[in-house]
Amino acid sequence: MVLTSHATLGNTGRRTGFWLEELAAPYYVFRDAGATIDLASPQGGEPPLDPKSDAPDAQTEHTRRFRNDPAAQRALATTKKLASVSGSDYDAVFYPGGHGPLWDLAKDPASIELIEKTFAAGRPLAAVCHAPGALRDARAPDGTPLVRGREVTGFTNEEEAAVGLTDVVPFLLEDALQDKGARFSKGPMWKPYVCVDRHLITGQNPASSADAARAVLALLTKRRPEATRASAPT
Repeated sequence: MVLTSHATLGNTGRRTGFWLEELAAPYYVFRDAGATIDLASPQGGEPPLDPKSDAPDAQTEHTRRFRNDPAAQRALATTKKLASVSGSDYDAVFYPGGHGPLWDLAKDPASIELIEKTFAAGRPLAAVCHAPGALRDARAPDGTPLVRGREVTGFTNEEEAAVGLTDVVPFLLEDALQDKGARFSKGPMWKPYVCVDRHLITGQNPASSADAARAVLALLTKRRPEATRASAPT
C-alpha cells in the first residue's frame, strides 16, 4: 500500500496527507484475508495523516481498529521508502487517497515506475479517492497514457467543490484523467463506487475503499484459482 508524504494543503496553511479510512478499511480487508502487507511512501517513515480524517465524526470501525492495533501503528510509523520497493515482490499494489497524492505521487518517479511495471505485468493495481491522480502521468507499455480508453473513477469535480477545495488542489482529478483519455465514470457523491477495467481498479471516494480492496482480492483469486487466500498486496 503506497501512501503520500505530502503534508501541506496548498497555500491554505492547513495540513493534509493520507485519509485514514482509505488506509484502514483496505488494510483489514487484506489482512483478514490472510495477506502480508507492506506500507511505503516517497520519503519513508511515518506519512502525514490528514487531520480531518482523524476527527471524531470521521471515525469508523476500521479506523478505530487501526488506531488500537499496535502492529498496524508500527507499520505506519516505519513505511518503506518507495524508491527501495520492487513491484515484482508483490502480488498487488494499492494506493489510498487523501489530498496529498495530488502533490507528490502524481509526479513521483518511483511511484510512476511502480505503477507502470505493475500494470505491464498484469498484476492488480488499485487507487481510491484522490490516489488515481497518481495514474495521471503513467504510461502503458505502448507509450500511451495508461488510463487512455480505460474506465476509471476517483474523487469527482462535484465532491471537490463540496469540500471547498476546487481552487486549492493542483489539479482536478476528474478533469486530469479525462484529459489523458480516460473514460471517467462516477456514482452519487459520497457513496461507494468502484470501477474495474481488467486489472486496474479505482474507487471514487473514502466509502469506496473497502470495496476496491475486495475487488483486488477477487482478481487475485482469479489469477490463482488454486489459492484459498490472497497474499502480499503492497
